[in-house]
Amino acid sequence: MYRLLGGLAYYLKWQEITTDSVIFRLHNNFTSVLLLTCSILITANQFVGNPISCIVGSGLPQHVINTYCWITSTFTMPDAFNRQVGSEVAHPGVANDLGDVDARKYYTYYQWVCFVLFFQAILCYIPQWFWNLWEGGLINTLVMGMNCGVDKPENIKKKKNLLMEYLLTHIKNHNTYVYHYFACEALCVVNIIGQLYLMNRFFDGEFLNYGLRVLHLSDIPQEERVDPMVYVFPRVTKCIFHKFGSSGSIQTHDSLCILPLNIVNEKTYIFIWFWFAILSVLLLGLMAYRAAIIFAPVVRPRLLHVTAPMLSIETCQSVSRKVNLGDWWILYVLSWNMDSLIFRDFLEEFTKQMGSQNSQPINP
Repeated sequence: MYRLLGGLAYYLKWQEITTDSVIFRLHNNFTSVLLLTCSILITANQFVGNPISCIVGSGLPQHVINTYCWITSTFTMPDAFNRQVGSEVAHPGVANDLGDVDARKYYTYYQWVCFVLFFQAILCYIPQWFWNLWEGGLINTLVMGMNCGVDKPENIKKKKNLLMEYLLTHIKNHNTYVYHYFACEALCVVNIIGQLYLMNRFFDGEFLNYGLRVLHLSDIPQEERVDPMVYVFPRVTKCIFHKFGSSGSIQTHDSLCILPLNIVNEKTYIFIWFWFAILSVLLLGLMAYRAAIIFAPVVRPRLLHVTAPMLSIETCQSVSRKVNLGDWWILYVLSWNMDSLIFRDFLEEFTKQMGSQNSQPINP
């Protein structure tokens, strides 16, 4: 397991050349690694440890009851969570159903948590996979090692000339590139919202307000508290086992089952709830930011000036007027990755070259 977790660290390594935003990487890399780590830990507890332990009557093999109750699911009585533990009920949610079978709340999802987390991790990585496929290493090729200014002047000049030739030759041909990237970021928003909906369905409608109920727990009087973590992931449940007696009649055995795995599950999903809530806000803010870049060209020079402060604002405004969105995005990404002095000299020369070729601004 240590080797498995160590292998996931590869996806969190710092990249010298970046083509995406920090929020994009948080969704794709960090969240995927987080979900895979949770899946591995829960799998280890589920299949290596003892995920369930039931109290059985005399004459019944405990291993058989444990296995039966684990694979067929256990249940609680929802109204028993509001009763006093120790006087009215033995444990939260554990009470006599008095023959009302329909009042039982069955828990069938805890066997599937490790698989669902793995599936969620795959979904979170899909936008990154698409972007790697579409990006094709273009920025890494264009940078040509100019992210480090320690090189011979003649080599730097040669690389800048090659970059200049590429951009002037392929001017107005990069809109597909930038819209592919924006589509991948939009896919992150769809993925997070879709996963929140699916997890809510997976937990029988108990997930969307799960974190809020945990936060409000401290404001509720002790005698009225119903711990939402215990309600969604009960630690003690009931299980009914039927078998034939010596005379052939059916016997019913009521077992009390402890689910230590749910201690891990409840902490895992409270962290996931808060992380997904933060990530949703960040992604929605990112979408508003991208909309401003697309529909308000006036912000582009300011953004370029922020990432390349050694450039004058006049140079940023001049080049932003002369290129369209796709070409501006390429220059914007290059400003993250190239040495600041090299990029300043390159962009000033590029602006002059653009002015000599065409003095008319290109509509965004």
